[in-house]
Amino acid sequence: MGLATALLSAGCARPSEDRAVRDTRVGQAEAEALKVEVEGGLASVRTLGSGALELWSQAPVLTVRVTAGAQARADWLFTVRNTMPGAALVAVDESGEALAVEPLPDAHPTVKAWRVALRPGATARLTVAPPDWDSRTPFRFAALADVQEALSKVGDIYTRLNEDPSLRFIFFAGDLTEYGTREQLEEFQQRLEASSRIPLYATLGNHETFTDDARIYQQLVGRASQHFTFQGVHFSLVDSGSSTVDPLVEEQLDGWLEEARDAVHVVAMHIPPLDPVGVRGGG
Repeated sequence: MGLATALLSAGCARPSEDRAVRDTRVGQAEAEALKVEVEGGLASVRTLGSGALELWSQAPVLTVRVTAGAQARADWLFTVRNTMPGAALVAVDESGEALAVEPLPDAHPTVKAWRVALRPGATARLTVAPPDWDSRTPFRFAALADVQEALSKVGDIYTRLNEDPSLRFIFFAGDLTEYGTREQLEEFQQRLEASSRIPLYATLGNHETFTDDARIYQQLVGRASQHFTFQGVHFSLVDSGSSTVDPLVEEQLDGWLEEARDAVHVVAMHIPPLDPVGVRGGG
């Protein structure tokens, strides 16, 4: 092996390392004397400014830690997109005292908005969840992947899913779009809101990495790897979009597997880490 080949091999040894590192910053933002951190990175911060905080949710339950500086405004519009129908907001300060919350009319089953009275110089916890999130009753979800070039037709699938009122959310294993551009990802989200009555929680696929190593995906959608629970069931979405699983993600997955050792655990990724056929790049 020549020097150039050795250097190339070393440079490609962890092709998804940068994405794994960037994942740790998803759900964090700071502006207008307000610091926001979504626990577990389970939402992307779409807007923070002019008295508005908007998130794109990637889980049925979100907890957001909000720290308001002394100069922060008190009245904020808090919007969560891609959330569960029937989700409610509970806002408390560090002592557990409830903050004033005003629900606003729903624009769509998966879009919720509230007016929240924050306290300058204090920290608040905002929790968004459906009322039955911690029950142990059976539920159903849909599994989907590989929309890619069929983006203009995906509404047909949502229409079929809408016919089943027992479905709570869609669990998506990557390739939302063909090239992962901003325009395509925004179109995916617009079509989802226009046609689906339930949210969609996703990991990326190799097609999302075609544009800037999925940076736009992480900005608009959220983490490539994440974990959440709903009604006692654990769900893990794992980034294998580069035909491998980065050691940082493997470490996370080990923790999630241990956490769910005695529970039902659903794990999804786009490309299997070990491909017995050998037709994918990392097989």
